[in-house]
Amino acid sequence: MNKKLFQTGKKTVRFRQFQNSSYAAFCSLKVEVTIGVLAFTTLSFATPETASAQVATTPQGQEKLYELEEVEVTSSRAPLTLGQSARLVTVLDREAIAAAPAQSVNDLLKLAAGVDVRQRGPIGAQTDISVRGGTNEQITILLNGININDPQTGHNAADFPVDIADIERIEVLEGPAGRVYGTSSLVGAINVVTRKAEKTSADVHIEAGSFGYVSGGSRANVIHGNLNNQLSASYKRSDGYSRNQAGFLNSDFNTLKLFYQGHYNDDDITLSWHAGLSNKNFGSNTFYSAKYDDQFEHTLKLFTAVQAETKGQFHFKPSIYWNRSHDRFELFRGSEAKVPFNYHRTDVFGVNLNSYVEWSLGKTAFGAEFRNEDIVSGNLGEPLNQPMSIHGTDRQYVVGLNRSNLSFHLEHNVLLKKFTLSAGVIAVKNTWNEMPFRLYPGVDASWQLARHLKAYASFNTSLRMPSFTELYYSVGGHQADKYLKPEEMQAYEVGVKYLAGGVRGSVSLYHHHGTNMIDWIKDTRQGVDAEWKSVNHTKLNAIGVESSLYLDFLTLIPSQHFLQQLNMTYSYIDLDKDIEAYIQSQYALEYLKHKFTVQADFQLMASLYLNLSYRYQERKGNYQLLSGEVKPYGSYSLLDARLSWKAQRYQLYLEANNLFDKTYYDYGNVPQPGRWLMAGASFSF
Repeated sequence: MNKKLFQTGKKTVRFRQFQNSSYAAFCSLKVEVTIGVLAFTTLSFATPETASAQVATTPQGQEKLYELEEVEVTSSRAPLTLGQSARLVTVLDREAIAAAPAQSVNDLLKLAAGVDVRQRGPIGAQTDISVRGGTNEQITILLNGININDPQTGHNAADFPVDIADIERIEVLEGPAGRVYGTSSLVGAINVVTRKAEKTSADVHIEAGSFGYVSGGSRANVIHGNLNNQLSASYKRSDGYSRNQAGFLNSDFNTLKLFYQGHYNDDDITLSWHAGLSNKNFGSNTFYSAKYDDQFEHTLKLFTAVQAETKGQFHFKPSIYWNRSHDRFELFRGSEAKVPFNYHRTDVFGVNLNSYVEWSLGKTAFGAEFRNEDIVSGNLGEPLNQPMSIHGTDRQYVVGLNRSNLSFHLEHNVLLKKFTLSAGVIAVKNTWNEMPFRLYPGVDASWQLARHLKAYASFNTSLRMPSFTELYYSVGGHQADKYLKPEEMQAYEVGVKYLAGGVRGSVSLYHHHGTNMIDWIKDTRQGVDAEWKSVNHTKLNAIGVESSLYLDFLTLIPSQHFLQQLNMTYSYIDLDKDIEAYIQSQYALEYLKHKFTVQADFQLMASLYLNLSYRYQERKGNYQLLSGEVKPYGSYSLLDARLSWKAQRYQLYLEANNLFDKTYYDYGNVPQPGRWLMAGASFSF
């Protein structure tokens, strides 16, 4: 049985069938749960109050205990169950990922209510991801709980080293998350958690489709005693779907991903480590400027991390990581004689010391994090004392910048039967602008109004340091300001959640107040050659509503199996920013005012399944054509479909993205692909 596509704070747990429901409610159930974002442990549920699952009678007269939703989510420094948490956490689990008509993490996130996925290149070639009207720079991207944000630019932040087949689940935390994830999580965070196989195994997959698209990958896992080692590799390529004025295809791409992870677990400690590589080449067409339609970019990223957690009453959770990024941008593809290529190399080193203790008054978390960000570049930063050679060229890195961020956090959680209060603060200091320590508090509260109904409220604050590009990119029609101030955000949110056998729903209302918000803007009165300038907005106010409704028809109408589930989400945002009509914005004034999604799963035959995903979006803002004409983004609707034949050891599938071949734009002057068809197969051993 497939699960729903997007599920709020859900980690699926299955239980045995019992002849007696009272015995089922009181027996000790071992449940795998998520601890923070770094490790896993187990909890025992021994009373009906803590195990509020739904019971229904099967046709055989047995009573079945359905999926338990009260599992731990990553909305605080100390782990809390969904029933206790007052934050909105959306979780996409493994079975939902496998059922969705998607080929990348970016494609999967398109169906989350509060997430705005703006593609430049298809299938993850280049994508800007934002949350609740924010920008691609204002969220934290994590891999297994490790911050992999790229301080050079948010355009390349979603370069994951893992293939979609490697992912166990994706967690989306909406709203400021400063006290949980530190700087850069101004409006939210996205955590990608990789799979850890339960036994020695291997699998392979391959697919092909429109526009010369070919993809393949494999994964092998070996378990020996307490050790688990896994290695995966994947490759994707496409000829592209659009041409430049000279008639050549220039939306092509090829991507290589390699990922290794290890895991050790005993009664006293859990250790995990990973190393990954993402290597991309993609035609950038008019990605950064409508004047130049033969742009090209290459990115190479390396990721390493080691994490640990002790067990018992006191949990010590240290982690250390190092990420390196290489970026080469070509304004004229393959022709450095016209305009020299832009080269950048970024190194990020971090140490995170998080701890929490459980005692009679609740759970208390405390710790510190040090993060150093360094860039050497051809055009981003201040002059280097000693230029550095660029590998494989006769060029040198001549400018650069180094900055460090130090933070300390403290959080306490009061856990009562029907009430939870989580309050904390983070103190942040950054060497970039010699800022003193600044405090960013937050508090979340939840109330159990009835057995299936919960209300919650929260107030949270956060900040974000400007990216290196925002501070120093002053070429190609751009003028940056190295004196930009950090962005700051305050957010209020209230909502209700409902959960009862086969029906899940939520409604939330939030208000964001941002100061010193950063954006690239230009004065359209100066014509198409007007410069884009990085500026601090004085303020930005956002009011939004999000709602979701999930219906499990296998529970509601067990006599039928055709319609398995239906999931609907809607989000509305209104941004208040006083700005002249002739000012064009790249980010803050281009946002999704309305977003509506519907996902439905059908079982057509015993092994044949159909997933349909519909998305309607209305984007505010305008973009300027080369002729000088200013056009509004407007709205569009898209339908994706996936037809799957599922067997025990293999799966065959057909997919269609943009089934009705709609013309639409996520960014001005960058048309998105029309109908994209593909077929694939996966095999497990």
